[in-house]
Order: sequence, then C-alpha cells, then structure tokens
Amino acid sequence: MFNAIVSADTLRTTLDSVSVLVDECKIHLEADGLEIRAVDPANVGMVDMRLSSSAFESYETDGGVIGVNLSRLEDIAGMADADQLVHLELDEETRKLHIAIDGLEYTLALIDPDSIRQEPDLPDLDLAAEIVIEGRDIDRAVTAADMVSDHIALGVNEGEEFFYVDAEGDTDDVHLELTREDLIDLTAGPAHSLFSLDYLKDMNKAIPKDAEVRMELGEEFPVKMHFDIAEGEGQVTFMLAPRIQSD
Repeated sequence: MFNAIVSADTLRTTLDSVSVLVDECKIHLEADGLEIRAVDPANVGMVDMRLSSSAFESYETDGGVIGVNLSRLEDIAGMADADQLVHLELDEETRKLHIAIDGLEYTLALIDPDSIRQEPDLPDLDLAAEIVIEGRDIDRAVTAADMVSDHIALGVNEGEEFFYVDAEGDTDDVHLELTREDLIDLTAGPAHSLFSLDYLKDMNKAIPKDAEVRMELGEEFPVKMHFDIAEGEGQVTFMLAPRIQSD
C-alpha cells in the first residue's frame, strides 16, 4: 500500500536528482519516507536519495519496493504547476501507479524491480579533505571547465588552504581557486582527483544554486557531494569515480 500527496515542485526536484544518472530506478517505500539508490550503467556515477515523509502533505505506506521509468514519471510531474499537488496511489492488484493532478488522471505501468540493476552499496571512504561550498560556485566551475575540456580536476592545496578546479584543453586552460574565505567551510587535506566533466555536468543540473554542498575529496579517490532538497526534508548524495590519469 502506498498513498501520498506531494507538491509538484518537491516531486520534480526529487526525481531530477536521480534521473540525471539513470532512466529507471527502484523506489523503496519506507515508513519514514522514500529512498532511492542507483548507479549509472557505466558504474561511474552513483546517487543516494532520501525524501522524508514530512516532505509530503500526506504519506501512508506499509512498505515495499516499486520500479519506475523516471522519464515517464518526470513527464507527468512536469504537467503540474510548481505549487500544485500530485496524488500518488499504488494499485496493488494491477501493479500500476495512479497519479492525479488537478482533475488529470494518469496510470503509470510500473517496472518489475527485479529487472532493474542491483543497487550498489555506498562505500565508506575515508576522504582527507572536506569542502563546504555553495551550489552556484560548483556551477561556475563546471561551466568554465566545460569551455575548454571534457575532464576536470578537483583538489585542495593543503599548505595554503584553498580548494581549486583545473581544466586543461588542447589550447586553453581554466583554473579557479577558492580560499577558506570564499567557502562556507574547509577541512584541508591531501586531495587531487580527475573526473569526467560529462558526469559532473549532469550532477550539477540537480544541485540547487543556493544549496550548501558538502564535498569530500581524496587523492585519486571518488568525490562525494551531499546536499539537501525539499527545504531540508530530502537529502542527496552523489558519488563520482575518478578518471585514473595515465602518463
């Protein structure tokens, strides 16, 4: 059983944080809210998302897992105005999701959860550096790097205590430095890793510009980025594997 009412804006923000990496996913219907964890087909990017039941106008479930086509669900949610309410109800017998928005009713066929890729474990990494940064600064770095290259280096200068972004193209380079004063917080430690810019661009689309993003970095380790959505009622963690530099 699953019966919930949520604002279209909250639903779209939640779906966006996952759909930037995968087309379909399993949604775990927990007593205290929804949980989604998914990894992209190439095993490079991963998302872990939780949306508290308190983000909903009403929320009832007795648990379970459903499989959804994210792009279809996003298309439906996209038909609502941001402040409109979306009513979601699971039909146990037909295994379909009934969605109602202001008189419009839509029945979405669900996917067998067993046919969706196995969810990964979120590895427990001990990363030396932690940067707390505004979403708009990540956006600025990604946009600048995208002008010159298809990969991006993120790092921390431990001695001088600043976070830096480097992108090297065939002819042009981009370098950005953010000192402790420019950041919300910085725990300096040895960190430098190279990442695929395509993945970071996709993740950046889902990070609110006014979000406070906690970024964990190491040396040739994945980066982890944690931020809140839905006015703090939802939490998202992105993890991106590094590109190992070959000489």
